[in-house]
Amino acid sequence: MNALNLKRLGPGAAILVAAAVVPSIVPRFYTYILAVILITALLAMSLNMVVGHGGLYQFHHGVFYGVGAYTVALMLTKTPLPWWVGFVAGPFTAALMGFLIGLFCVRLNRLYFGMIQISLGSLIWALTFRWYGLTGGDDGIHGIPVPDVLSGVTRSYYVILIVFSVCLFFLYRIYRSPFGTTLRAIRDNPERCAAIGINVRRHQLFAIVIATFFAGVAGVLFVVVEQSVFPDLMFWVLSLEIMIMCLLGGWFTFSGPILGAALMVSLRTFAGVYTEYWTLILGVILILLIFFLPEGIMGYLSTKRKQKNGRRTVE
Repeated sequence: MNALNLKRLGPGAAILVAAAVVPSIVPRFYTYILAVILITALLAMSLNMVVGHGGLYQFHHGVFYGVGAYTVALMLTKTPLPWWVGFVAGPFTAALMGFLIGLFCVRLNRLYFGMIQISLGSLIWALTFRWYGLTGGDDGIHGIPVPDVLSGVTRSYYVILIVFSVCLFFLYRIYRSPFGTTLRAIRDNPERCAAIGINVRRHQLFAIVIATFFAGVAGVLFVVVEQSVFPDLMFWVLSLEIMIMCLLGGWFTFSGPILGAALMVSLRTFAGVYTEYWTLILGVILILLIFFLPEGIMGYLSTKRKQKNGRRTVE
């Protein structure tokens, strides 16, 4: 058992060590891009908990990302409270918002779940966009003061890497826990789960709260690296991009959203240098993916690995 655990942890530890030495061997720009990938990957993984593993139509997940970011931004710019209070309040405020919206959504069927969430999320975006006295309106909030330990690309990168690793550990424990197994069972057959005594709505609501908490963490990390916030963080287009990341990497895998986020951010950054129509490239990739790899890249690789292991067992 110990050898098996070491075999599973080996690749992850190697990737973590490689990520730790990146700032010393690449220019600052690539360190910044990698930091953005880590933040986006955490956001995509939080969405995948309720979409891929929970089967819920969380169509406006980006609003909780924005709530976490705006919470810390407002507390750092408009209150005399210590900086760490704002950093702690961001994820919990996002989780509270997820709980309140989830109370309405979990009572509805899947399609209506998504529709009411889009409506409530758009309402929050509209308030943020128009409330100039508090949120700065469409101008956003810029020049957010962060402590010296978090300032600079390299320092912020290491903080983001540490927080991302801790969140990844907890997300994996949740994924492998009885709660995670029950959540996937509810995704596959909610009627049968309800028939055997599982409280489906309670599990779904709990999953939404957990997912929105980690989305809030990603929002706080966005403030760390960008030191600004703006209403586009809560716009539905960002939520659509996050969902595409999950689809690209693999809905039903744990690490698929990480790969999807890395591909999406890299495509937007580097293809955008040469053409403003980089979304056309993304569209072609998605069409090919739907036809040939409907389970996503990591889902395809996972299926091939299981088939290979099955042949070895038979032999």
